[in-house]
Amino acid sequence: MSYTVLVCDDDDDIAEALAIYLREEGYSVLRAANGLEAVQIVEREPVYLVLLDIMMPLMDGIRAAVKIREKSNVPIIFLSAKAEDTDRILGLNMGGDDYITKPFQPVELLARVRAALRRYARLGGASDMPAAPDEGIYRTGDLILDDNCKRVEVDGIEANLTALEFSILKLLVANPDRVFSSQQIYEAVWNEPAFYVSKTVSVHIRHIREKIEANPKMPRYLKVVYGLGYKVVKAE
Repeated sequence: MSYTVLVCDDDDDIAEALAIYLREEGYSVLRAANGLEAVQIVEREPVYLVLLDIMMPLMDGIRAAVKIREKSNVPIIFLSAKAEDTDRILGLNMGGDDYITKPFQPVELLARVRAALRRYARLGGASDMPAAPDEGIYRTGDLILDDNCKRVEVDGIEANLTALEFSILKLLVANPDRVFSSQQIYEAVWNEPAFYVSKTVSVHIRHIREKIEANPKMPRYLKVVYGLGYKVVKAE
């Protein structure tokens, strides 16, 4: 199956280069020149991943990601010339799954695309993508993670997690009371070597807490073990 990737960049040369790299790998490519076009395409076309520039006219990538996240959990990889941690964290906070700085190496970009698509397919992100094998239902207290239908409930209310958030939570809840470092979480979920990832993981952990904890500042399930990492506690 040829997955469709949306390339959104107002620099035509960069967009064309990205399209060439992706097509050589067998992907179908759609293109948008600004965030508004990207949002409109995601709304009407089956898109499995979005490569999204940040600085664009009409609607920038950050605002576009927020709009896309209102209706879709499709993986979003930000492309930006800004390499500061604050810019990376902002992108992740606004719904991004990954962040690549320009100039980038095509090999690295394609590896990130493949990894994001594998996660999305494994977690049943779209109805026509291959489903992951059934791996059971995990429960701790009133938190239930159903890996068969990719659903998380807390106190009977569904928590709407992104594909990455689900994968992180599944790793932790399937291994209750085991502490995972940021590096271990990144390598298990992103399926690639971890370099300077603590902030990336911590942002996603915070998002998960906001969705599953009644009081994220005093979490019942997802705990920080200071200096070591994170764990989901086994609750009755």
